Formats: sequence, structure tokens, C-alpha cells
Amino acid sequence: MKLRTLLAASVAVCLAGEAGAWPAVLMQSLGRDARRLVPRSLARLMAEREPQIIEEAQRFPPELAQALAADLAAGVLQPATVAALESRASEAVELFQEQRVSEGVIKLGALLRIPADLSDPVLSAGSEGYPSGVVREYYAFVAGSLDKIPVVLDDAAALRLPSQRLPAYWQSILGRSRSQSGVIRTELFQNGRVVDHRNIDYRSPVFGVGSLSYSRAVTAIAVTWLALWREANGDLTRIPATREVRPQEPPAASATPSPVSPAPAPPRSGGQQ
Repeated sequence: MKLRTLLAASVAVCLAGEAGAWPAVLMQSLGRDARRLVPRSLARLMAEREPQIIEEAQRFPPELAQALAADLAAGVLQPATVAALESRASEAVELFQEQRVSEGVIKLGALLRIPADLSDPVLSAGSEGYPSGVVREYYAFVAGSLDKIPVVLDDAAALRLPSQRLPAYWQSILGRSRSQSGVIRTELFQNGRVVDHRNIDYRSPVFGVGSLSYSRAVTAIAVTWLALWREANGDLTRIPATREVRPQEPPAASATPSPVSPAPAPPRSGGQQ
């Protein structure tokens, strides 16, 4: 919780201008949560190289970034974009096969940029985008709500996907993100004005969108990493177990009042507790 509070403070500084994607500190938080879903050996290697991974993710080839941005706005990944993304993913696998482990870990870790962008409803808002200031307030709200967002596994079955099925999975992620884009515009731009993120709380639909997109990004990053790590014949032992949590029905009201339990006796002074 302390880490997330610090991240939220850092995001507030980074959001001085209009953001166009997850801010770097939020990407860092996404990566750390995604590492909880991969084998501990891989998670450790990535944790040791976290600064290099974030730096590599920010060095996305401009032409590929532009193609991906256009496809995100249109809602469909074009074959040429998919081929370029697969080629970039293959570079990480080849580095592992050449026993260049450190370089491979950095390249693999930096691929978090792809599923993170696809999971972001801001980037799939369409060609009209958002009024100025909306994106800034949305990211500021998500950053400030990190300690309240329950990070959940979005799709457990996807963690076993082979790398060949990643493009179809990525497209499905984009489709779901796009369906939530309108909520951000509706809730953060009202009566011709941008809504200050400090006036929103967890009851707002914005919190729902932010929470869902964050968990979707965490899961999609882990899915991408695992598929390529598996292709590279990486160590798949000691994968943390996930725990399914189902909502429980409240207990039925009893017609007969329950007997009141006697209050515990107060501790005696001077003796052992």
C-alpha cells in the first residue's frame, strides 16, 4: 500500500501535461502486479532489471507505435501491425535461444507495452478522442485509486495460451477496452467542463472502468510474457497459484433472535494474558 501511495504521488507530477497512454509509473505498477502471475524465476529476473525494462518499453519503434495507435483508434489490429508485433515478440524468444538471457529478459519485459496499450480504454476511444484534460484527469484518478483497486485475474484460461494465439487474444482485449471508452467521456466531461478527478470516488463508473482495465492489463501482460517464455522453453515451475473468490450470498435472516453471547471477562491485572 505504501508503494502504491508513492506511485500515486509520482503520477501526479508526471501528469502535468496531457497524457497519451499509461504514465511510466503506472506501467511500472502494472509490471509488478503482472510478475505475481509468472514463474518466480522469471519474476526475479525481471525485478532485477526493472529500470531497463521500463526504459526499453518507452523506446517503442515510432513507426510501430503509430501503426498501433491507428489500429487502437479504429478498433481493429491490421495484419501488418500484427506481423510487426509478432516480429518484436520473436526478438525476445531468439535472445533466449541464443543464451543471451539478460537481454532476453529486458526485451520480454518491455513487451508489456503491447497488452497494456490494448487494455487501455483511453487509447481505443476512436478518432474523436476526448476533450482536452479528460485523459489527464482519468489517469490521475486511476493512480490515486491504486490502493483501492482489487487486482483480479481477468482470464485464468488465457495464462495457458500458446504464442500463436496471442494476436487473437490481443484483438479480444482491444474490443473489450473499446466498449468502455465512452464511460470516461460521459463521466469526466459534463456540462461542457472537465470533471476534476478529486471529485470522483469509488462509486463512480470511472472507478469501475479504471479497475477493470487495470486488472485486464495485468492479466494480458502476464499472458503475453508466459506465452513467449513457454516458447523459449523457460522454467515454468513455481508459478504462483491463483485463488478463486466467489461472491457469497448474505446469510438468511432468522425468525428467532439468536441468543446473545456473554461478554468475555476483562483481563486480570498482574497475571499472564
